[in-house]
Amino acid sequence: MALTAEVSGEAGLDVAAAGALRADEVLARLGGTDDGMRQAQAERRLAAVGPNALRTHRARRAAVLARQLRSPLLILLAVTAAASFFLGEPADALIIGVILAASVGLGFFNEYRAEKAAEALHSQIRHRCLVRRDGHPGLVDVTGLVPGDVVELRLGDVVPADLRLLRVAELECEESVLTGESMPVAKSTRPVGAGAALAELSCCALMGSVVHTGSGTGVVVATGGRTTFGRIALRLGERHPETEFQVGLRRFSLLLVRVAAVLTVAIFVINIVLRRPVLDALLFSLAIAVGISPQLLPAVVSTGLAAGTRRLARHKVLVKRLVCIEDLGDIDVLFTDKTGTLTEGRISFMRSPGPDGRPADEVLELGLLCNEAVVDRRSGQAGGPGGVAGGNPLDVALWNAATAGTQAGLSRYRRLAIVPFDHERRRVTVLLEHADGHRLIVTKGAPETVLELCTGIGDQARIMLEAEFDAGNRVVAVATRRLPDAASQVAALTPADEHGLTFRGLLVFLDPPKAGARHALERLSGLGITVKVLTGDNPAVAARLCAELGLTSGRVLTGADVDAADDSRLASLIEQCSVFARVSPEHKARIVRTQRRGGLDVAFLGDGVNDALALHAADVGVSVDAATDVAKDAADVLLLEKDLGILADGVTQGRRIFANTMKYVLMGTSSNFGNMFSAAAASAFLPFLPMLPSQILLNNLLYDSSQLAIPTDTVDAEQLSRPSRWDVRLIRRFMLFFGPISSLFDFATFAVMLGVFHAAPPLFRTGWFVESLATQVLVIFVIRTRRVPFFRSRPGVPLLLAALGVVTAGAVIPFTPVAPALGFQPLPGPFFLIVLLMVAAYLALIEVGKRWFYRTTPAAPAGRERTPAHPLHRRAHRFTTTAAITRGALSPAVSRGADGRRAR
Repeated sequence: MALTAEVSGEAGLDVAAAGALRADEVLARLGGTDDGMRQAQAERRLAAVGPNALRTHRARRAAVLARQLRSPLLILLAVTAAASFFLGEPADALIIGVILAASVGLGFFNEYRAEKAAEALHSQIRHRCLVRRDGHPGLVDVTGLVPGDVVELRLGDVVPADLRLLRVAELECEESVLTGESMPVAKSTRPVGAGAALAELSCCALMGSVVHTGSGTGVVVATGGRTTFGRIALRLGERHPETEFQVGLRRFSLLLVRVAAVLTVAIFVINIVLRRPVLDALLFSLAIAVGISPQLLPAVVSTGLAAGTRRLARHKVLVKRLVCIEDLGDIDVLFTDKTGTLTEGRISFMRSPGPDGRPADEVLELGLLCNEAVVDRRSGQAGGPGGVAGGNPLDVALWNAATAGTQAGLSRYRRLAIVPFDHERRRVTVLLEHADGHRLIVTKGAPETVLELCTGIGDQARIMLEAEFDAGNRVVAVATRRLPDAASQVAALTPADEHGLTFRGLLVFLDPPKAGARHALERLSGLGITVKVLTGDNPAVAARLCAELGLTSGRVLTGADVDAADDSRLASLIEQCSVFARVSPEHKARIVRTQRRGGLDVAFLGDGVNDALALHAADVGVSVDAATDVAKDAADVLLLEKDLGILADGVTQGRRIFANTMKYVLMGTSSNFGNMFSAAAASAFLPFLPMLPSQILLNNLLYDSSQLAIPTDTVDAEQLSRPSRWDVRLIRRFMLFFGPISSLFDFATFAVMLGVFHAAPPLFRTGWFVESLATQVLVIFVIRTRRVPFFRSRPGVPLLLAALGVVTAGAVIPFTPVAPALGFQPLPGPFFLIVLLMVAAYLALIEVGKRWFYRTTPAAPAGRERTPAHPLHRRAHRFTTTAAITRGALSPAVSRGADGRRAR
């Protein structure tokens, strides 16, 4: 019987079915108890049902290799190589096959290495929840949850699975990621009718939703793909919405496809008209198409991203996806909160003045009674079993104050009910019962909101409050109301009871400016990033802190100012202001969206539940490893320390990677276009092919191999001082401007080979092979910088060695034993002197053209849009694992996609 109960509880329950049952019936069906499961039982169940995950984040060799092989051009070349073999040209088939294998191998090696780096990165990002097992609460990875686990929910938590609620305290959940409804949903423990709609499951908390207010406890009824969120996320597939960098790559690829298509068709037609063999014409045309496309661009990009990821990890920056590094470098404006970023974040309690301004220990005692921190009574410190911390930092600071343990009066009270803190009321209220039987309501929160609920406030209290604000201190007000005897037996408590309070005093906290904050702000300014502060704190406190750090504040906008302004007026105010105080989560998100509409790339740095909306609205969401779950899930980038200096390191690395990627793109498209244009033109007037298909592919492979060192190249300071973005128009102009310059020297080589050396086809092809390889490889030293190369900007040593090595290899190949098989023959000595002069003239002309080109090139466009799928994909990232996901962890409806393949 025990075994039967265990097996029936493994699969869990549909959340709608669980909502129609009483809580005790759900526990019985799942084989659990109110105190949670036994650890051994949970481990057995996890082995049976698999992790609470939607996707497997693992580097797979087969998948990486498949991506390398799915290029249509490579497939066509492989087919034509096979055709060459069967049509009696085994040498050509072998050469093409070797070159294709080398190209695919290089791409596979670099992309797989990047995938492994991403997997290692993913394993460092942990998401945990508070679970009761063996009768005690403890932190468990969300992927380790199983049906029957009892989970405790707190403000800001992301619900880790589908739960049937057992207990609630003013619990409300924000379910917009599932329903699209922006208003939070109130929760209860009462069963709903059978077949209730998703929006009517008030007794359930759904995976992926967020605890907006209150707290609660629930039992897990479904995990992974069996949850409502899981079914939606799996239907979307594993493809994340594109980042700006990926959009640029896609547009760039479309440009190359169009150019390659035109050249390929034109060359094929010309060769057929000239009555050349169809197979030779086809191979030559395809080789031209491959030659114009930078085949190793994915390898160069992934190599740069993987190297950047490792460097960022050393700088304590984690990115959820490699391509987010590029987005990090695009930042124009950074909105950030104040606590822990501009301040030390180690909030310490200072004093507790009463209404008359004199010290009053009673205020501290009331603050400890009206408190949401989880406290280990044995030590008297904030923190529960296993070091679980609860409550906001101010509550924790109260308990950790040296005098907290001396409050003997705490034991005289018993807490009966609580209205938890939320960001609309900005206060918390508790109902206490004294040992003598009388009951007391205690409210603690933002001074403005608490004083509005009090009667008989004197001028002394307001003067005292303003003095604390002017000193830059954080302040919490405390007020009470003693219940009359007639109401003394009422144990319920609602926000409606917060009235007629008596002001009892203030709790004053110190959060000093961070020592390195001023320097970090100066670094960000040097990177062209404007920093603006969004805080829920008092305007005077925020303004004073920013003034101390040298952050120009101008006028301080408040939430009321934001409400009063339309979008146009708000955009104007944002340009004038650097500090926004007493703003709600909705205000923060609106400010970020309004700034983005101005065409700027916006980042938001936050770590609280009230920051989630703004994190989703930003182009780049940044949070910290110690942030609330909802903030970490909404972010693209995590800082292991909340330090703007670390963020500046991340921005610098992002820009460095982008700058090096663009070097490859600009050089590759212009040089390849020039060489392929030369080949197309030459094939029209020469009685033979100017270069054999295998020679074109070898040239392209050697050239691309030399560029694998580009990610290690140094970057000029001016390229790091401002954001850079993809601009396909600039790439197209660059290609059309510099490509023909390259062709001029190709035509000069043709003239030299035919007019001076009277070259036959093998010698002609050898001479052009050496010249074209030298010019297109060495031009990187001019294109890599806008300065004078070598004198004012020195390349990285790996790039220098790689480029010179490939040029030397190209010059030596015609003298090796493999030369006849490749169609080469040794070149006369004078040819190398001529090539040396032509290369020098080419690089000088490119340098002159570069200066004119950049003077006349307009700035890149800015701005981008996020799709509605971004929040869901970001949230789904929380439920990924490097472990294998069994079929049982997926919903039967989605375990296989429409194409019949199993979802991961």
